[in-house]
Amino acid sequence: MGCSKKIFTIFISILLSLSIIITVALLYEINKKTYTAEDFGIKVIQSKKDQDNDGIDDYTDILQGAKIEAKNKPTYKSAYYEGGYPPDNEGVCTDVVWRSLKNAGYVLKDMVDEDIKNNVDKYPRVGGKPDPNIDFRRVPNLKIYFERNQINLSTDVLKIEEWQPGDIVIFGTSHIGIISDKRNKKGIPYLLHNGGQIRREEDVLELYSKYKIITGHYRMK
Repeated sequence: MGCSKKIFTIFISILLSLSIIITVALLYEINKKTYTAEDFGIKVIQSKKDQDNDGIDDYTDILQGAKIEAKNKPTYKSAYYEGGYPPDNEGVCTDVVWRSLKNAGYVLKDMVDEDIKNNVDKYPRVGGKPDPNIDFRRVPNLKIYFERNQINLSTDVLKIEEWQPGDIVIFGTSHIGIISDKRNKKGIPYLLHNGGQIRREEDVLELYSKYKIITGHYRMK
């Protein structure tokens, strides 16, 4: 009994220590000073298009959509849904993208499905058998779609002037997110994404790129 009690005490101590570390880390992240493009003399690019005619340019609309998604913080759940769309309170990284574009008036599912239909051989992940219920929620498919149809940009995070709010970034072939208007002290922008983490707008663009190379950086035409 004495040994079991000692192990239990050690276990509780470890849990408390972890709790303190996590709390401190979160407080640091919340209170960390952030910057904007203007702080580095970078002009924020606005789209000349307003797809949904709401008086807000597309790039700003996409950014706002990503911010809404980050605030809503849907539960990370990877599943197959008839009709393609998950419930509003569920999602994965790819759902951040179509929801952000939807806020600007774009239906990414239809755009991807159409391109796959007309160019199925360009999409290896589809395997020659398009499935509108899931194709638009797979990172490899989105990578090909954006490369083929939208503006391709630098993947070098240190070229800070090339990264704009509302841009889309892909890591490897398994993660995707939206570029924030917030920047760190080096001028590198924050990332709006869903990997199941507590905070959905994070200063992780450079960190992620060191472990999972950035394979795509895009902007809507």
